[in-house]
Amino acid sequence: MPDGLSADLLFAYVGIITTATISICAGSFGTLPNPKGPSKTPDDSKDEDDLSPRLTSEEAWLFPLLGSVLLAGLFLVIKYFGKEWINWLMSLYFSLAGLYSVPHSFISLAKLTFGAQRWSRFERYQVKVVNGSGDVATLSCRTPSLFLAPLGMIPSLLYVFYSGPKKSMLLTNILALSFGHDAMSMLRIDSFKTGSILLSGLFIYDVWWVFGTKVMVSVATSLDLPMKILWPKSANFSVKNGSMMLGLGDIVVPGTFVSLALRYDYFRYMKVQPAGPFTKPYFIATVVAYVAGLATTMVVMHVFRAAQPALLYLSPACILSLVLTAWCRGELIEVWRWKDGGATTSQNGNVDSKPVIDAAGKGSPESSDATGSREGEGED
Repeated sequence: MPDGLSADLLFAYVGIITTATISICAGSFGTLPNPKGPSKTPDDSKDEDDLSPRLTSEEAWLFPLLGSVLLAGLFLVIKYFGKEWINWLMSLYFSLAGLYSVPHSFISLAKLTFGAQRWSRFERYQVKVVNGSGDVATLSCRTPSLFLAPLGMIPSLLYVFYSGPKKSMLLTNILALSFGHDAMSMLRIDSFKTGSILLSGLFIYDVWWVFGTKVMVSVATSLDLPMKILWPKSANFSVKNGSMMLGLGDIVVPGTFVSLALRYDYFRYMKVQPAGPFTKPYFIATVVAYVAGLATTMVVMHVFRAAQPALLYLSPACILSLVLTAWCRGELIEVWRWKDGGATTSQNGNVDSKPVIDAAGKGSPESSDATGSREGEGED
């Protein structure tokens, strides 16, 4: 083995890369629209993808600025007030957030595992709440959710009451991966242009705060919170030798780009060959690039024995993989102009409200938005 690379350390590197990659793949498939069919009830056919707001290129520029303000603020709080109380306060906050996030992630992963058709066969339960003005809110869930929701609350309750010197690595990872999964569902970018701006801006942010100052490393090592995933430096999962960590942002930010690539593959599939296999050239290219970029981060970190800004390698890898794939396929202009509008599919394979490219290169919906009143509703 290379100098200083033990089997235990290699195990940790592979574990971190594998966990991050699986998280991104699961989150990406969770953003695909659900197929609609006449056999489904109106509640079942509701597609959350249509309701999710899209991050625009004008908004993407704000992320590095807001991230810098938050990071600097945390650094100053830790420096002048100590890390104990901020760890306690934020642990309580993340535990409360986890009471929703972990069950929601468990149910989302169960839907992916069973598939939309098999999931719809489970018994469905509804609760309707009517307020004084007559507005109706409908909450519904299927049989597995009745078991998964209480089960998903257990990690958050254990986390907040955990009394050890450091929080449990397993509980930290469960909460962190759940937050990451939900973040990829909510943070959706509207185009590859926006994604490139977001990755480029956070590339500069990451490099500056890691290489230019000690702020990033100081905050990351001071806060014992589910804002990172951890992996023990031991093949038998012992924490005596310490652990490796990867910030949640190094999963979520590239993950939004990868998930957009998968949705573009889905758009192409429904537009060109709905009866054929669902090929995923752009998704595969960006996932491979992510793995290569993260592996490069680990290699450089090991060789130079210093913390590395992961987005220094991940941002160029993801952007270049998409551009090269589009260029080789002769689709570069179409890919760059494409707008993600939350397309959904009907039973006959047609795309409803799908984004199209007009002569001016602007994305526009093929069908107009439906109007009318609707009940507030949600299903798990």
